Amino acid sequence: MFDTIAPRYELVNGLMTVGLDARWRARTLDALALPEGSVVLDVAAGTGDLCEVARRRGLRPVALDLSLGMLSASTTPAPAVQCDASALPIATEAADGVVCGFALRNFSDLGVALKEMARALRPGGRVALLEVGAPTGRLTKAGFSVWFNHVVPAIGAALSDRDAYRYLPESVAYLPDPAVLRALLRSAGFSGVNRRLLSGGLSQLYTATRTGRPA
Repeated sequence: MFDTIAPRYELVNGLMTVGLDARWRARTLDALALPEGSVVLDVAAGTGDLCEVARRRGLRPVALDLSLGMLSASTTPAPAVQCDASALPIATEAADGVVCGFALRNFSDLGVALKEMARALRPGGRVALLEVGAPTGRLTKAGFSVWFNHVVPAIGAALSDRDAYRYLPESVAYLPDPAVLRALLRSAGFSGVNRRLLSGGLSQLYTATRTGRPA
């Protein structure tokens, strides 16, 4: 599915978020607070949007994704590796930071993927996980529901693949609630877990610091 939508993935992302996705990616890299030259793994990198933001900031990103189509459609010069998030081909404690954008709900075993991220990070390394949110205000919530469940699939059908962009809203059901995700991060070896809502809750950003071995 992701191979199929790769050629127009960035275009559709920009349209369905009304351009807010660029702001969210910047906030994700801000949250790492890493110095220039730091190695940052972009897990489930897609077409490399987060990698490109990292590269422009003087970081050294590496794109990791199971979809070869996504990696092939990338326009960033960052090195890329096709791999499974549950078995990252990265040496232990080799990275300074890990980012992941809108992909947690696609992992078949999120706990294992988070432990792999922790394993690849040095002690004190940072992780920033960007995901879809759910606004709580009555009017905002109603508008979001119409947009995400009806308009987004229509945009995807017109410009890319109808079934894929019907799946994306439905896949939010696979995203753990905040308490469960915090527990998974702590179990994986992270501390200082923080969750902040972006753009009124349209997206959410989890950050944490790698402090110990996975439990």
